[in-house]
Amino acid sequence: MQPTRDNHSYPETIGQSRIFSVRIPLSIALLSAGFSGLSLAPASAQLASTTPQAAAASPDTIKQREQELEATRAQQKSSVEAQAKLKAEIEAIGQDRSKLNEQLIDIASQVRGVETRIGDAEARLRPLDLREQQIRSSLDSRRSEIIEVLAALQRAGRRTPPALLVRPEDALESLRTAMLLGSVVPELRGRAEKLSTDLAELVTLRKAIATERATLALDRDKLRDNQTRLAALVDERQRQQSSIEKDMELEGARAIALSKQVDSLQGLIAKMEQDLKSAAKVAAAASLQGAPAAANGKPNLGALRDPARLAPAIAFASAKGLFALPVNGVKIRDFGGSDGAGGVQKGISLASRPGAQVTTPCDGWVVYAGPFRSYGQLLILNAGGGYHVLIAGMERISVNIGQFVLTGEPVATMGTTSQVASVLATNASQPVLYVEFRKDGTPIDPGPWWAANEGEKVRG
Repeated sequence: MQPTRDNHSYPETIGQSRIFSVRIPLSIALLSAGFSGLSLAPASAQLASTTPQAAAASPDTIKQREQELEATRAQQKSSVEAQAKLKAEIEAIGQDRSKLNEQLIDIASQVRGVETRIGDAEARLRPLDLREQQIRSSLDSRRSEIIEVLAALQRAGRRTPPALLVRPEDALESLRTAMLLGSVVPELRGRAEKLSTDLAELVTLRKAIATERATLALDRDKLRDNQTRLAALVDERQRQQSSIEKDMELEGARAIALSKQVDSLQGLIAKMEQDLKSAAKVAAAASLQGAPAAANGKPNLGALRDPARLAPAIAFASAKGLFALPVNGVKIRDFGGSDGAGGVQKGISLASRPGAQVTTPCDGWVVYAGPFRSYGQLLILNAGGGYHVLIAGMERISVNIGQFVLTGEPVATMGTTSQVASVLATNASQPVLYVEFRKDGTPIDPGPWWAANEGEKVRG
């Protein structure tokens, strides 16, 4: 009597029947579990978990904990050393304003550069992750077919696949080896080749994802270090500014009190420059300085290299096509479009990353820095020549009224959600920066001032 064949056992002899019928389903089940991303604990570990001795840590576990503890100690030591080095560098800068400005602009540029790389890496990872999930779902939905193909390979090869075959790389190697050896019967070759193609793509995707995530982790570490450095430099800048302007805190409080007496941005600018001593001083300085002369109608970009300047290096009107956006982000509303509240957008809105760095697009004096109406935290710069730049929606502003700031200098940081009321309805979960340009009190289209590409942006 011939032994009955089914998908579970194909013994060569009666004596082998029981052994083979157990071995095939086990190895195939382990493989199919691997396609779903399941981790399979060794049988010995599972058995140990049911015994009283499971409570005691294994030597490997103890060693791993010791390694983690040592890594934590090394990280703490490195952090302390970095803090000490940073403190020494700041002390070395001393009261040299130009060196401090150079450091601020340079590190702010690095922060924004890393933010850009992180955003690009995350954008590249999204389709990779999606495709990996699609392939895994496809393989999981074809599990019975996979088991059938692998069972046929086992029968043809008279041997089981490698033990604990739970990784796509192992499955791919097994399939390719079987096809090279001619172990796949013709009717199964097409299915095996399709399975091999899917597994090969999955393996490639996993490698690409691992590479992207490793780069992303390094950039996130670098961003964290740069943000720590930048925060220390900003604190030093403001400390030095406070020593110059003794009544800065009183002026800030008075500015916020005055801001509650007006209900429009133009009213706020007028109120500040008329009734607030520091803002009035700013307005006078802007008028006195006038607009820097431009040879042949072209701005003198070399003037931007002077970190000790106390007036705009480039006339605002002649700087069209040179400004960098104040924050890394995606434009979600443009000048002249709907503001989401039944009105017309008088500036632009940029959706950014949480905690993103905000820098100045141009040189200017701070007219106002603080909360205002539905704009959240608002910063107003007098750029000279009758131009004002308004930036709103940040969580924290790091400059004060009366302060002169340079192109590319860090002035604020974004929060985690939108602070501007007009965009809360559609972008409540994402920070949004609002930017508005004004000429003699009238909003103007800022579009002509933005640089078309990275190489055209002016740097401080």
